[in-house]
Amino acid sequence: MKRISKKMFSYTVVYQAVPEGGYVASVPSLSGCRTQGDSLEEAEKNIKEAIQLYLESLTAHRESAPREIRVLQGKVEISAC
Repeated sequence: MKRISKKMFSYTVVYQAVPEGGYVASVPSLSGCRTQGDSLEEAEKNIKEAIQLYLESLTAHRESAPREIRVLQGKVEISAC
C-alpha cells in the first residue's frame, strides 16, 4: 500500500480586534483569505478552516499554493494638526 504524505504549510495570520467585539483574522499571503470569530480562539479555529478551504480550491484549479511573504508590523506616532 502506497502512503500519501501531506504537505505542511505555514502562514502568518493577522488578528485584529473589532469595536463590535470579536476578531477578524486574515492571511496576507493568501489574497482574500479572511474570517472572524467572537473570541480569539474561535477566530483561530475559523482561519485554519479558511486556509484549508483556500488551499483545496487552489488544488482543484491546479494552482500551486503561494509561498509565505514577509509580513512586517510596525507602529508610528504622528501629531495631529
